This record gives sequence, structure tokens and C-alpha cells, in this order.
Amino acid sequence: MGHPADDLTRLLAERFQDAAGLDTGFATEAHVRMAAHRSLRAYRDEPLPLPMLQALAAVALSSPTKSDMQSRDILIVTDASRLAALAPLIAPDDWIATAPALLVFCGDHRRQRQLNEWRGHPFANDHLDWFFNAAVDASIVLGSFIVAAEAAGLGCCPLSQIRNRAAEVSEFLGLPERVFPVAGLTVGWPSRAGEISPRLPLALTVHVDRFRDPGEAATREAIGEYDRWRHARQPYRRQRHADRLGEAPFYGWSEDKARQYSVPEREDFGAFVRAKGFNLR
Repeated sequence: MGHPADDLTRLLAERFQDAAGLDTGFATEAHVRMAAHRSLRAYRDEPLPLPMLQALAAVALSSPTKSDMQSRDILIVTDASRLAALAPLIAPDDWIATAPALLVFCGDHRRQRQLNEWRGHPFANDHLDWFFNAAVDASIVLGSFIVAAEAAGLGCCPLSQIRNRAAEVSEFLGLPERVFPVAGLTVGWPSRAGEISPRLPLALTVHVDRFRDPGEAATREAIGEYDRWRHARQPYRRQRHADRLGEAPFYGWSEDKARQYSVPEREDFGAFVRAKGFNLR
């Protein structure tokens, strides 16, 4: 490792096409670790001490929370038999079942309703924002846990698939009313180095003073350039839904994402959330 500013400049240049000219003079090793993030799906066959995971959870739960409501929980699964039974409810991927630990980050508004009942006050916020606050709180803790775990030398991979069969996952984990899974996270000691995934250009995703829309033509051109830039560094190993959509002569990020959302995903999640006691009006 060199000077943190130099390392951060190099990592951001790997991640973004238009990172040249950014001021990285503030950089510390913490910023370098964050910029070096890699999602990892391969772990050593080595258990993780539960007290270590609990300490990392405590670090993550030290992150900001909406109005100090603390409407988020972390569920840690390390028992191999439990993990093997839970994994098929998430995705048919062997690496999930063999991960040393799987964490489930949950939105929890059960406590808030209990507080109102115990204190004898009416609950006047039974609408979408109430659910949204818990989902955001859980997401903040998820990101904080990843940063903390990677700083400890661990590798992680977030799993949105935890919501594919949310009702079954919820029943398996014993999640009570008004507690719902937001994301899963496999955690372990890495068995190999991961790859840095290139991100969309900053010109499309960072706005100053107001949202900047360059127009459809300029946006299409920028995404096309990003597709080619990313393909040269990290080409996709397979084409999504090739049996239904065929093989594209050039397969970039935009084609992959368009194919991903060309089929329904989690159409029943809204019904699951309502069944958990949330009114999404």
C-alpha cells in the first residue's frame, strides 16, 4: 500500500470512467478500504466466532437511525444445519449454504407499535412512510456492517434474494408481525480475491444543487460508453435468459439489467408486507 490519497485515486479510477481530477487529499486507510469493496462469494472453511459477529453487529448498529427509532434488527445464522435449510429459500446456489455465516437485516416496527400501546398513545402513522423508515434503517445498518466486516478482513455478499420467498423465510426465522427481511448477507474469511465492479459514470449519478438530466440521447451515449468500458474490464460470464431472449452479439451492463427486469420479480412482496401488518397507502 502506498499513500492513502494515491491508493484512493487508483481505486476510484478502476471503478469510474470519469474519476480523473477528484480531490483525494483527505484520504485515510478507511476510505481506501471502502473504495476497494468487492462482493465475495467464496469463503474459507473456517468458522466465525459468534462474539466477533455480535461485536461487528454492535458497530453496525451504531450507525444513524431515523429519529432515534432504531427500527432495525440483525439476525445471525451460524448453525450449519439451519443455514443449509435456509439457503434453498433464498437461491439455488451452493455457496450460500456453505458460507460460515448468513445475516438477515430486518426492518422492525413491532417495537414502535408496542411503545405506543404501552404508553397509551394513539399510533397515527400507519402508512407507507412508516414502512419506508424501517427499510431505510435496515439498509443503513447493512452498509455499515459491510464496512466494519471488511475492515476486519472478512468478505461479504449482500443477498436481495432473501425477499424472493419472503413469507417462507419469515416463518423459518420466526419473524413476528411488523418485522420483515430487507436483505441477507453472507460473511466469511475470503478464499480468493474478489473483483472491483465498475460503476456508472459519476456524471450520471452525482448531481450538484439540483438533479441534472443530460437528456435521453446523452444518457444513452454515456451508458453505451460505460457498457463498453465495463465489458473490457469485467465481461459477463453468461447472458441472462439466453434460452428466452437469445444470445446478444454484444452483452453489456445495460442489456443484462434490461433482461433482469424483463421478467417479474417478487410480485408477492407487497402482499407479504401487508400481511405483516403494514398499511402501504
